[in-house]
Amino acid sequence: MCKCNCSDSNIDLNLLKPVLDKYSNVKGSLITILQNAQEIYGYLPTEVIYEVASATGNTPAKVMGVATFYTQFRFKPVGKYLIMLCQGTACHVNGSEMIAQTINEELGISDGETTDDGLFTLSCVACLGCCSLSPVMMINDETYGSLTPKKVREIIAELKSRS
Repeated sequence: MCKCNCSDSNIDLNLLKPVLDKYSNVKGSLITILQNAQEIYGYLPTEVIYEVASATGNTPAKVMGVATFYTQFRFKPVGKYLIMLCQGTACHVNGSEMIAQTINEELGISDGETTDDGLFTLSCVACLGCCSLSPVMMINDETYGSLTPKKVREIIAELKSRS
């Protein structure tokens, strides 16, 4: 198992074992392993990077290099609701800055931050590919388009009421 002096001591590396058993000897599977690990833990803890490196015969630096190259990978936990706010051209022109400001006012977070209660994380992204719905955001797997500050406040209130 992990031989590093990591700080994420509550990480159960046994959860990763089936993924490593399946892919660690498959050439070119590092991204797949990292994707599966992130699905298991919600992000890529330091211990997981070291464990993947050990199991695949790579250095931790190589694994981290691959993981940091792709924007899909996260290195700190995200909230229950991951808000991905589009900043593409259509969304920008149609008011994504105003939507970001509304999220900031409602939740007290900016891009890359998570609320103190761990419910919401805001991630501003380059494009969600939903230009006809601009401005648009995704919260987990649900897409919300034609946003206005009022609509954003209603969406956030609804999600808070579920928690």
